[in-house]
Amino acid sequence: MTLRSLLLLPLLAALPCNAQTAALETALAKPILAPNQTLIETQVYTASRVKPMPSVATAQQWTLVKEQLRQRVLNEVILRGEGLKWAQAKTRVEWLDTLPGDGYRIKRLRYEILPGLWIPALLYEPLKLSGKVPVILNTNGHEGTGVANDYIQIRCINEARKGALALNFEWLGMGQLKTDGFSHTRSTQLDLAGTNGVALHYLSEKRGLDILLSHPNADPTRVAVTGLSGGGWQTIIISSLDPRVTIAAPVAGYSSFVTRAQFPEQDLGDSEQAPVDLAAVADYTTLTALRAPRPTMVVNNAYDNCCFRGDYANAPLLWAARPFYALYNASSRLTNHINFDPGHNYGKENREAFYRFVRDNFYAGNDAAFPEKELPSEALVRTPEQLKIDLPADNLDFHKLALRLAQNLPLKTGAPALAEVVKAHTYKLRALEAAPAQTIDATPVRYWRLQLDNDWTVPAVDLGDPAAPKVTILLGDRGRAALAAEARLLLQQGRRVIAIDPFYFGESKLAKRDWLFALSISSIGDRPRGIQASQLLAVARWAKAPVTVESFGPRTSLIAAVAAALDPKAIPATQPHDALKSLHDILQQDLTVDKFPEYFTFGLLQAWDLPAPKP
Repeated sequence: MTLRSLLLLPLLAALPCNAQTAALETALAKPILAPNQTLIETQVYTASRVKPMPSVATAQQWTLVKEQLRQRVLNEVILRGEGLKWAQAKTRVEWLDTLPGDGYRIKRLRYEILPGLWIPALLYEPLKLSGKVPVILNTNGHEGTGVANDYIQIRCINEARKGALALNFEWLGMGQLKTDGFSHTRSTQLDLAGTNGVALHYLSEKRGLDILLSHPNADPTRVAVTGLSGGGWQTIIISSLDPRVTIAAPVAGYSSFVTRAQFPEQDLGDSEQAPVDLAAVADYTTLTALRAPRPTMVVNNAYDNCCFRGDYANAPLLWAARPFYALYNASSRLTNHINFDPGHNYGKENREAFYRFVRDNFYAGNDAAFPEKELPSEALVRTPEQLKIDLPADNLDFHKLALRLAQNLPLKTGAPALAEVVKAHTYKLRALEAAPAQTIDATPVRYWRLQLDNDWTVPAVDLGDPAAPKVTILLGDRGRAALAAEARLLLQQGRRVIAIDPFYFGESKLAKRDWLFALSISSIGDRPRGIQASQLLAVARWAKAPVTVESFGPRTSLIAAVAAALDPKAIPATQPHDALKSLHDILQQDLTVDKFPEYFTFGLLQAWDLPAPKP
């Protein structure tokens, strides 16, 4: 119990049955917004701000523009902050033992994606190697067994037995790397310190390609990438950004950011799939078009029970990208495949579609050279223990890297402006009466829908004399309905009280997948923290009186602190309760984006920290 709560107890006990509090609870809990209003506003807000496809008229134009876009995605999104230094760093590869197979062998290895961060990998080699052969980078999805997953082993074994070099690396957070420190909900901890967590995913793929192409038998003109789900996402990322990739076959791995907003239950995707500012530079439709004129087969499952289902995800990608292939007279090189087996799968039918894709593009359709039909390989599948690769005990991960990056933050010089970091808005507010005014125990009560730029609606309950000289804006992590006792105490002090639910709280809370929408908002170039602080500032300016913001809980107290720092004239005073002492607490306490969606504003700790408490 807080000190404030202890001080309140005698006053509350003196009131018979807390009748006033109960009446205020009813008033504060009165619904103001339409059902799902904030969710719908969020869907419209995100979908309408996705970067549209570029406008070009010729292949020559697109060749120039797509290279510029590649560099922008790399420099402005993926390799921001320390990412560029990591990409340029010298890293190590360590080859270990070799496991025998039937017509192939497996070379076990580990490699650094940045100095001090090792991941395991398996290279499947044909037993008889001569001349130059195709190379295939096999990426994995959100599957606990990682490289030991049976269908992935079967695919890699087939690729090697058919004559290709196949590399499969452990995806961060899966298989041997399935630890808390590598959880994808922790990649945004790096964002807070000004480095995009997606850099680690990109570098794991890039280093994997480097290893494959350093093989003496690698044919650099025949490079393929494929994978399911998160592996499909990795496939389009590396294949659109790395010109070395000849053919790409992402399987149930991505959809347009617009589609994601329309199908939030299925497609919103994890932290890496909606990296900060990507949708402000290039949608996944654009990434698909960046592949032109190189062969690309977009694969989806018709009965997918996870995400990126074929009926809604596939067509928008093809529709958007085909005109760019047509500029090169290469429309036939952008194809699709829809699988009708149950569920979210890269099963035999999908695998044979991929073998056919490789055969047709690397072997001129010669089935004898690279057979379409799968070679039975189930008996060759090994256990996770048989494939396990030792890693250093002090191996880095997302969390350790974030702590390291944050050590000397905020920056003492050259820090970006807070308003730019949080993407602050100056909203035009229009107050609409949401219900008839009433009086509760001589206290005037008014209900407002506060419309901000036709983008957001903030519910507000306005208590007390509207002409009172002092105003408190009241907000809390549990929503305004839980703040009746606090509101009553303020009213007894003669203050006007405006109780609000900003974005993510109380009536403005997204009932499902709230943190995934936070990622989408950051990806379109906005920031949830900036929306919240700007909403609060708009209400403070609307009050037209000296405002104190009183907040209950660490999340809403951080909103108040940011808003007051942005405009101390609008909010000259704050009274936080149970607040964080520093943004460093977020990392020290190992908090994650799924529980605290707005905490991980990109670069916020570089620019600013909570002010030290006044003595």
